[in-house]
Amino acid sequence: MTNVTRPTMTVYSPKGKNSGAAVIVIPGGGFQMLAMDLEGTEICDWLTSRGVTCVLLKYRVPSIPYRWQCNCRPQNKEISTPSLQDVLRTVRLTRARAAEWRVDPRKIGVIGFSAGGYLVAEASTHFDDRLYAPVDAADRQSARPDFAIAVYPGHLALATNGIALNPNIEKAITPRTPPTFLLQNEDDHVDSVEDALSYYMGLKRAGVAVELHSYAQGGHAFGLREKKLPVSGWPRLVETWLRTIGMLSE
Repeated sequence: MTNVTRPTMTVYSPKGKNSGAAVIVIPGGGFQMLAMDLEGTEICDWLTSRGVTCVLLKYRVPSIPYRWQCNCRPQNKEISTPSLQDVLRTVRLTRARAAEWRVDPRKIGVIGFSAGGYLVAEASTHFDDRLYAPVDAADRQSARPDFAIAVYPGHLALATNGIALNPNIEKAITPRTPPTFLLQNEDDHVDSVEDALSYYMGLKRAGVAVELHSYAQGGHAFGLREKKLPVSGWPRLVETWLRTIGMLSE
């Protein structure tokens, strides 16, 4: 899906026992398009089967300044403003509707893939930024995610073979940045393993609880689809991690 000018959020209720947790799902697509099935509805099928409310976000793309047609990813180090506005608004709306959707307002997280993983990092560090004028009472809610999951995130490292972190993220990391789960493959030639490593080191320096998983093989943009490689077990790792931070019960 591309040329999205009107963002939407679609809510999927949990199947079976409701854990009270909610996850906002942020598909990837290089800020040009959205992988709404691979990194959207398929992710929601998994989450709802584990008792988690899923909020699938269709955010605005293309999103300035991240465009394939220019040499500005991530060298210009600017915020992906329209897309991040949509993420922060969705967190606030989810928190405002928590009672209606049977969600614990203290258990609202984000998961993103590729460009969506970068939005996870932005939302985890820029949640106090006022990037848009308040729309309604929901915008009085906090936009801080309670936990964050970034799967093969992009735009974080300044260079391959280096772990210097994009200063747009580095300067905004604080101890309030939520607990974070990171996953990336060493043979990812779209968004390099250094993207996850640079963010991991930045979070570690700030004392933020962070868990990193890196595999030798698996490439990029695999979502939940079986690759007959160890990385295909990543959803179970996420579920275990969510239990360790108190977002899912046994």
